[in-house]
Amino acid sequence: MPGMVLFGRRWAIASDDLVFPGVFELFVRVLWWIGILTLYLMHRGKLDCPGGVLLSSYLIVLIILLAVIIGTVSAIVCVSMKGTICNPGPRKSMSKLLYVRLALFLPEMVWASLGAAWIEDGVQCDRTVGNGIIATVAVSWIIIASTVVIIVIVFDPLGGKMAPYPPAGPHHLDSHESSQLLNGLKTAATSVWETRIKFLCCCIGKDDHTRVAFSSTAELFSTYFSDTDLVPSDIAAGLALLRQQQDNIRNNQEPDQVVSHSPGPSQEADLDAELENCHHYMQFAAAAYGWPLYIYRNPFTGLCRIGGDCCRSRTTDYDLVGGDQLTCHFGSILQTTGLQYRDFIHVSFHDKVYELPFLVALDHRKESVVVAVRGTMSLQDILTDLSAESEPLDLECEVQDCWAHKGISQAARYVYQRLINDGILSQAFSIAPEYRLVIVGHSLGAGAAALLTIMLRNPYPRVSKSLCEYSKTFIVSLVLGKDVIPRLSVTNLEDLKRRILRVIAHCNKPKYKILLRGCWYELFGGHPEELPTELDGGDLTQPLLGERSLLAHGSPAYSFSSDSPLESPSKYPPLYPPGRIIHLEEVGTSGRCSCCPAARYSVKWSHESEFSKILIGPKMLTDHMPDILMRALDSVVSDRAACVSCPTQGGSSVDVA
Repeated sequence: MPGMVLFGRRWAIASDDLVFPGVFELFVRVLWWIGILTLYLMHRGKLDCPGGVLLSSYLIVLIILLAVIIGTVSAIVCVSMKGTICNPGPRKSMSKLLYVRLALFLPEMVWASLGAAWIEDGVQCDRTVGNGIIATVAVSWIIIASTVVIIVIVFDPLGGKMAPYPPAGPHHLDSHESSQLLNGLKTAATSVWETRIKFLCCCIGKDDHTRVAFSSTAELFSTYFSDTDLVPSDIAAGLALLRQQQDNIRNNQEPDQVVSHSPGPSQEADLDAELENCHHYMQFAAAAYGWPLYIYRNPFTGLCRIGGDCCRSRTTDYDLVGGDQLTCHFGSILQTTGLQYRDFIHVSFHDKVYELPFLVALDHRKESVVVAVRGTMSLQDILTDLSAESEPLDLECEVQDCWAHKGISQAARYVYQRLINDGILSQAFSIAPEYRLVIVGHSLGAGAAALLTIMLRNPYPRVSKSLCEYSKTFIVSLVLGKDVIPRLSVTNLEDLKRRILRVIAHCNKPKYKILLRGCWYELFGGHPEELPTELDGGDLTQPLLGERSLLAHGSPAYSFSSDSPLESPSKYPPLYPPGRIIHLEEVGTSGRCSCCPAARYSVKWSHESEFSKILIGPKMLTDHMPDILMRALDSVVSDRAACVSCPTQGGSSVDVA
């Protein structure tokens, strides 16, 4: 950081990002140069064939050209190693070196073309020399093509709008002109993001919900990235530093800071009951994913078990209210839940933006009507996830000022309308009027299930201040480890960005060392206290923004102490996981080695404030996967059952904090 300015525009790459690609190119070029030099020295006596003088000249010029390129790339690597992320001063000569390096591509392309032409003419010389020339031409064009791909990747569509203005930004303009300029840039940024999202999601429909989701997601991304001049590698380095910072803080905690009190017998009994419920109903949440998750969990036997159901429809045998053609899905649902066909009231895999698949079944074991909402599994679901602005909830309860994630709220409202308007719940309770209503889900489906539970609280009161506090009487959330999704609110993302800015500002090492150290720490561990940073420093004294970024200079977040545009309380208020929260945490293993013994877990009731910060770790994404969560639940429930049945035999492998 900041992004480099070349040819009058900003690029999405910093001057300290060229160490690793430069070293890789040096490795290839040096091997190539040694090979060509060896080929020329060993076979120059055999170049007296027709056209041999041309080939001899070709090899000599290529050797000289490669030597110049190697020298230039070496200088680029050396300069890129200087300074720190926030101190690009020692790298001020980088732009000139890059202009030289790019200029060298012209003779290289010319020489590669000449080599291809000579080969095409069929020069009759030693076969080894001919093969060497062919390899040389191939390597030349591969490197040139790779360079073009990299240029496309680091191209910033907004770079040309930021470079023409002086480092002072738009402050030399009057307030009206400055405001007009910044609004134009923000509109352009939103348009660029919307174009990117539409390109990535080109295979989905273009209905009103989809267009709204495109706009909402584009606005979020353009706003979130507008107030800093970070490049992707800066974020990677910041995450590596934050990971070690978190471990350092955790290792230095006193024991009484970790466990504040011992749980009472009633709390443990309640925890055991809810864990058993989570373990049971998680099967329904997994079943809502259909056959893809079932095959993923059972890669060798899954297809054989459900293959028969893929070729026939059961909807003629059993009345599924509003059901779809289910093909392989129904077989996987039966295998996952252990229920019979007649136990299902409705199964829908209709999937659009803000419209989630769900199923309704009768669970005779627990005497409940179960509504299971599917989590994220399609591009439509991702757009629903990314519609992250908040919207008010109109609930018939005593709670005022209820806010929720827009995409999740819209999805919950869709399922609610289907359940009520299509008579799905009426059908279920006409069969089993004494059963209670249980609503479950995982990931996006869990958020929709929580809001759906609140919506159905009054019509179906047997569903077992602030909206978060209100929901604690009838909602239980389950979080595994450092799962990022329950923590992934817009305000938490803003907090993560601020922490990244602070930690890289205080770091006194170059970026390549930070990244190497981070990879080593993740793979082999180590002592986080060896981290060469000034993590105890105060607030930033100067903004971490590109000097040429108009969006940065005009943003309210240009001063680190100012409010970010994402901190609008009406659009992005703080959001929390609903209900009471059970937190499972892996203990006794680093998780770095797949050959380690089976993981053990601690389990406790947690306060929602513990999820107000995104935690960095290698399992922050895998802890969210439904199969991982189900394995953790299996382990916890079985270990706690063993602890109860055999209290005198060495204790349990589950610790309760």
